[in-house]
Amino acid sequence: MVNPLTLFVGTFTTLLAVINPLESLPIFLKLLEAKDDRTHRRVARQSCLYATFLTFFFLVFGTVMLKIFSVPLSMIRIVGGIILVRIGFSLFLPSASSGLNLQSPQGGNVAFVPLAMPLMFGPGVLATILGWSSLVRHPISDFVSLATISLAIAAAMLITYFVLAYAKQLLGRVGPQGIDAATRIVGFFVSAIGMGLVFHGVIEAIQNYKTLLGS
Repeated sequence: MVNPLTLFVGTFTTLLAVINPLESLPIFLKLLEAKDDRTHRRVARQSCLYATFLTFFFLVFGTVMLKIFSVPLSMIRIVGGIILVRIGFSLFLPSASSGLNLQSPQGGNVAFVPLAMPLMFGPGVLATILGWSSLVRHPISDFVSLATISLAIAAAMLITYFVLAYAKQLLGRVGPQGIDAATRIVGFFVSAIGMGLVFHGVIEAIQNYKTLLGS
């Protein structure tokens, strides 16, 4: 069984880094331009609830889907790690073409699209959840690990809510340059975490391959 503290810290920090609520501040404020603080908090709450539901759905049914399609967990770690490395580099070395040009859809629910998905729940979060949940090989007997991942998800979403709910105050204090610096630092660590997943996935794949040859 994976150490619960290590599992919590790894899942929590990776999720928070991939979601990167600081980077979503300008987009959030643009979508809710001219809205009052009460509306800001309501939309932030709704978007975080949507993202939490999507995350828990893939936490519970993600491994089941992998078994249906016969995808080994080592491959999930490798692919998930590659996705995280790519996201990390895009955060660390942002290009002019990587910016999101999002507009509030007429009559649409901005709390779900684009805030909950793809800003909060995107490929990076999906890769993170599948990667860390792959360490829980027996969800029923290893209930502590599953509960630890769930607690990390809830904590990351709670912090994301507070960041978005008080977006105006944070943006005024941190400023665009502060957000840019934090985003680059986050990108570096996301890439490092992704490389760790790739490394462990490759080692496990090699071990499985040797086992098959030995049998």
